[in-house]
Amino acid sequence: MIALKDFSFRYASGKANALQNLNLTIDDGDFVGIIGNSGAGKTTFTYAINGIVPHHYRGDFYGAVTVNGLDTVDSKPEQLAVHVGSVFQDVDAQMVASIVEDEILFGLENFGIPHDQIEGRLSEALAQIGISDLRERELDSLSGGQKQKVAVAAILALRPAIIVLDEPTGELDPQSSDQIYSLLRELNRQGTTIVVVEQKIGLLCRYAKKLLLIDHGEAVLYGTVREVLTQSGRMEEIGIHVPRIVSLHKELTRRGLVSCAAPTSMEEAEKMAREAIG
Repeated sequence: MIALKDFSFRYASGKANALQNLNLTIDDGDFVGIIGNSGAGKTTFTYAINGIVPHHYRGDFYGAVTVNGLDTVDSKPEQLAVHVGSVFQDVDAQMVASIVEDEILFGLENFGIPHDQIEGRLSEALAQIGISDLRERELDSLSGGQKQKVAVAAILALRPAIIVLDEPTGELDPQSSDQIYSLLRELNRQGTTIVVVEQKIGLLCRYAKKLLLIDHGEAVLYGTVREVLTQSGRMEEIGIHVPRIVSLHKELTRRGLVSCAAPTSMEEAEKMAREAIG
């Protein structure tokens, strides 16, 4: 479980808190999508979970953040990394090798994975992401989207209990984006806790269980996808573009044509449309 209690953080160079008075928990097996405008504090939220804040980025740290019972202030990043696998927005910054295979081997060897398991984990991770053909490629020869897939594969090979991703589909086309999220959903079904920052809210709503809306460092909305989408007016006030099916639901409800809850998938949107036509 991830728990934030009275948590605030201000970077050493900052004039205001990047995150302000957060009190929330992410339970084991949750799939939480983090949304918000640029500069809202989404990336800092992920840093708080994996220990980058306060161990790599110094500043004023208030309250407490615990991950699987470990206090992130008292625990070293390498201790937290056993529990939390992270895929950063800037994938180039987390690459340590020059060859795809070596990038994945680096983590496996450093975490002391038994030698007889390494090949199986490496091959499985590459296959899960659909990049087995890139195994011997140089990282510098890959596209941004391919590098993102390598970064995800390197984390999957470690099989952490929690995976934190910061905009993992930023360089990916729609098909590859769905592939990544389908894999994350399957991992979540197997018990892995997923926390992901994503700009593509429509995509996120199809896969996540919960949404956390951060605005100016504060947790404005946190609940199931449906609970948050029912607050579409609040989201729009903040400047968040809600999925079009939610905007359609709002208008159809205003006209008295439907009485259903806001749809979170195309299947539910189809039922809503049939209700309106009927």
